[in-house]
Amino acid sequence: MADQNLEVWQRGPVADVPPLLQPVAHALLQAREELAVLLQDFPGSLLWERPAGVASPAFHLQHLSGVLDRVFTYARGEALTTHQLEQLHAEDIAPQPGVDTNALLTRFNHQVDIALTQLKNTDEKILTEFRGVGRKQLPSTVIGLLVHGAEHTMRHVGQLMVTVKFLQHNNTKK
Repeated sequence: MADQNLEVWQRGPVADVPPLLQPVAHALLQAREELAVLLQDFPGSLLWERPAGVASPAFHLQHLSGVLDRVFTYARGEALTTHQLEQLHAEDIAPQPGVDTNALLTRFNHQVDIALTQLKNTDEKILTEFRGVGRKQLPSTVIGLLVHGAEHTMRHVGQLMVTVKFLQHNNTKK
């Protein structure tokens, strides 16, 4: 059994993920584990708070799921759907009735599962193929998009960690 005290990348390869995509899988699984711990007892009353004008925890959680969905869609060579565009616009709407921390974590975990399946089904031979991003078809590659999905995820996890810790610290002082 893997030592849960080790970071995901230190536990060895993720089953069925091609070797060149292991770092992407490791980052996504690490993000999932860190968010589960970070938000375990996070009060819903703080979900939409924006301390010092920074993005709220809810924004980060929505954005984490949305970016993975959108970037991995582009990596498949597909255009975004109307639903994906609606979700993109909803990331900036706050608060959203009925949206809570558990629902946002469940959505993120589901998106990580979808991403892992895509990684497992990605042939390493196509990693350098061109992929256009957005309406302007900005140039990228399959591997560029998959790596961006992982690094963007970790960047927002880091920002979310700081915001959550700040909110929790200030909330306990009251």
